[in-house]
Amino acid sequence: MRAIFDYQSLITALTGMDVSNASHYDGATAAAEAVSMAFAHFRGKRCKVLLSPALNPQSRQVIRTYHDGTEVQIVGDEINGNLKDGFVSLLDQIDGQTALVMVQYPDFFGRIYDFTALAEAVHKAGALLAISVNPLSLGILTPPGEFGADIVTGEGQSLGIPLSYGGPYLGIFATRQEYVRKMAGRLVGETIDNRGQRAYVLTLTAREQHIRREKATSNICSNQGVMALASTVYMSLLGKNGLRQVAELCYQKAHYAAQRLAQIPGFSLWTDTPFFHEFVLQCPKPVSELNEELLDYGILGGYDLSQDYPELQNCMLVAVTEMISREDIDLLVETLTEVCNE
Repeated sequence: MRAIFDYQSLITALTGMDVSNASHYDGATAAAEAVSMAFAHFRGKRCKVLLSPALNPQSRQVIRTYHDGTEVQIVGDEINGNLKDGFVSLLDQIDGQTALVMVQYPDFFGRIYDFTALAEAVHKAGALLAISVNPLSLGILTPPGEFGADIVTGEGQSLGIPLSYGGPYLGIFATRQEYVRKMAGRLVGETIDNRGQRAYVLTLTAREQHIRREKATSNICSNQGVMALASTVYMSLLGKNGLRQVAELCYQKAHYAAQRLAQIPGFSLWTDTPFFHEFVLQCPKPVSELNEELLDYGILGGYDLSQDYPELQNCMLVAVTEMISREDIDLLVETLTEVCNE
């Protein structure tokens, strides 16, 4: 119980929110639960959910799977506009039927936006705003709670959890106090026992999940307790200053890599929008071909964005974390230069 309480405390401090559960399966299921919570909050009177096209495609797929066959209407992420517009295209679609608007911070392309104006527009329409975060970036970026976010979700794998051949992951979910009774999962609180000693208890859990499933906001009953514990240990050992240092390393190394890669003939950055540790690199040939050639040198290339965004042909999403060395970046630059000149 104490470990869960500490996890919740760390997540609320990191996100700037009031309460956190502990926890969901991964960032995608946490995002889907945010939609469920918003729909339950409005008791089905608002059914429209706006998703940013720059929200992780896997999260958008899971959201649609969760709510397939329900009254929830998912719109906004149709790829029919300029992806470089950020969240601007969402503003004109917010109306009185909107229950939730969900964006990503930094977004799937790594870009950083100030969502204050979006939060104001969402709240003016009476809707809720959900922000999917990279928790590590919050070591240096403004917490989404200060933007006016109502729900914060995210993938916690970057908080000291190894990939382990594809999982398990950690789904972060935090919200404001007023929505706590609609929140899925469980909440551990601190109290005093009959001897006057500090104690930790299961303060809140949606009992409908167990005995009245048809009336439940959510039927997600278990959580990734081991992963929540692992991330708690990681954040506790790093502390506030350590987390900031890790985030700064990611930021600085990514910007060094972007600068070097953009200098290769035929390569350029897709946008000049500020980014954290991911950026989009425009390439002179298909990314799938480049990645095959990089594998011959023992290098895993970036993500081929044309798989999810057909208009982003020859665009590679590159991620640079604190684990990548300057030598690794230089090797990638040298190798890409060589394979493109062959």
